[in-house]
Amino acid sequence: MDIDQLKQLLDLVRQHELSEFEIEHEGLRVKIKKDASGSPVVTLPSASSPAAATSAGAAIPGSPASPASGSAAQALGNGPAADTEIELAVVKSPIVGTFYRSSEPGSASFVEIGSTVRKGQVLCIIEAMKLMNEIDSEYDGEVVNIYVENGQPVQYGERLFAIRTK
Repeated sequence: MDIDQLKQLLDLVRQHELSEFEIEHEGLRVKIKKDASGSPVVTLPSASSPAAATSAGAAIPGSPASPASGSAAQALGNGPAADTEIELAVVKSPIVGTFYRSSEPGSASFVEIGSTVRKGQVLCIIEAMKLMNEIDSEYDGEVVNIYVENGQPVQYGERLFAIRTK
């Protein structure tokens, strides 16, 4: 399955507003579903052969259309045992504003890639109209990707973090 085929699948899922979609092609199974809050969760079971995992890992990272594609590829590349599923939950911005990873310049970030987070834990701050809004995790798990750089503007619904749920 190449990158164009993945993009076509994602476009189809979005166009038809599907809540869940699953496909298996050449030994690679991809499952896309939305959780109760409407956030996309991508599930990638381990590939049945090492060659399939390599081709999937090479095809997915460049796809800007995939909700958690880069993270999913990294997680797939780490290769858990066969038949183990990896679920990535995407935390999106609830408001328009400026993204900050820490409470003040020079202090430690709230979370880093690899950090274990709990539901309700602060992930970042988004400044909107001179108000600092803490963005809390909706999931228990491990942060596998941070999509936005510190100090960058974010839009409503923009991806902020990918969390491997537990």
